[in-house]
Amino acid sequence: MSERPSADEIAAFLADVRAPRTTRAELGELAARKAELLERIAAAMPGDEEAEDVARLARAAADKKR
Repeated sequence: MSERPSADEIAAFLADVRAPRTTRAELGELAARKAELLERIAAAMPGDEEAEDVARLARAAADKKR
Protein backbone atom coordinates (compact mmCIF):
# COMPACT_ATOMS: atom_id res chain seq x y z
CA MET A 1 0.00 0.00 0.00
CA SER A 2 1.23 3.47 -0.84
CA GLU A 3 2.00 5.89 1.90
CA ARG A 4 -0.25 8.90 2.44
CA PRO A 5 1.24 11.99 0.74
CA SER A 6 3.21 14.30 2.98
CA ALA A 7 2.37 17.95 3.48
CA ASP A 8 5.53 18.80 1.51
CA GLU A 9 4.38 16.69 -1.46
CA ILE A 10 0.99 18.37 -1.46
CA ALA A 11 2.58 21.82 -1.15
CA ALA A 12 4.88 21.08 -4.09
CA PHE A 13 1.91 19.94 -6.16
CA LEU A 14 -0.04 23.10 -5.32
CA ALA A 15 2.96 25.26 -6.23
CA ASP A 16 3.07 23.51 -9.60
CA VAL A 17 -0.67 24.09 -10.06
CA ARG A 18 -0.07 27.82 -9.70
CA ALA A 19 2.82 27.81 -12.18
CA PRO A 20 2.06 28.74 -15.79
CA ARG A 21 1.50 25.85 -18.23
CA THR A 22 2.46 26.00 -21.86
CA THR A 23 1.72 22.55 -23.26
CA ARG A 24 -0.99 19.92 -23.14
CA ALA A 25 1.65 17.42 -21.97
CA GLU A 26 2.32 19.55 -18.89
CA LEU A 27 -1.39 19.61 -18.08
CA GLY A 28 -1.55 15.85 -18.51
CA GLU A 29 1.41 15.33 -16.20
CA LEU A 30 -0.14 17.61 -13.58
CA ALA A 31 -3.46 15.74 -13.79
CA ALA A 32 -1.61 12.43 -13.37
CA ARG A 33 0.19 13.74 -10.27
CA LYS A 34 -3.12 14.91 -8.82
CA ALA A 35 -4.68 11.49 -9.43
CA GLU A 36 -1.70 9.72 -7.86
CA LEU A 37 -1.86 11.90 -4.73
CA LEU A 38 -5.61 11.35 -4.39
CA GLU A 39 -5.21 7.60 -4.92
CA ARG A 40 -2.63 7.49 -2.14
CA ILE A 41 -4.94 9.44 0.17
CA ALA A 42 -7.81 7.05 -0.60
CA ALA A 43 -5.57 4.03 -0.03
CA ALA A 44 -4.65 5.40 3.40
CA MET A 45 -8.36 5.73 4.26
CA PRO A 46 -9.85 2.25 3.69
CA GLY A 47 -13.62 2.28 3.54
CA ASP A 48 -13.88 6.00 2.79
CA GLU A 49 -16.11 5.82 -0.28
CA GLU A 50 -15.94 9.56 -0.95
CA ALA A 51 -12.13 9.51 -1.04
CA GLU A 52 -12.25 6.51 -3.38
CA ASP A 53 -14.77 8.24 -5.67
CA VAL A 54 -12.70 11.42 -5.83
CA ALA A 55 -9.56 9.44 -6.64
CA ARG A 56 -11.38 7.42 -9.32
CA LEU A 57 -12.72 10.60 -10.97
CA ALA A 58 -9.29 12.23 -10.86
CA ARG A 59 -7.70 9.17 -12.51
CA ALA A 60 -10.36 9.12 -15.25
CA ALA A 61 -9.76 12.83 -15.95
CA ALA A 62 -5.98 12.31 -16.01
CA ASP A 63 -6.29 9.39 -18.41
CA LYS A 64 -8.38 11.54 -20.77
CA LYS A 65 -5.67 14.22 -20.83
CA ARG A 66 -2.98 11.77 -21.91
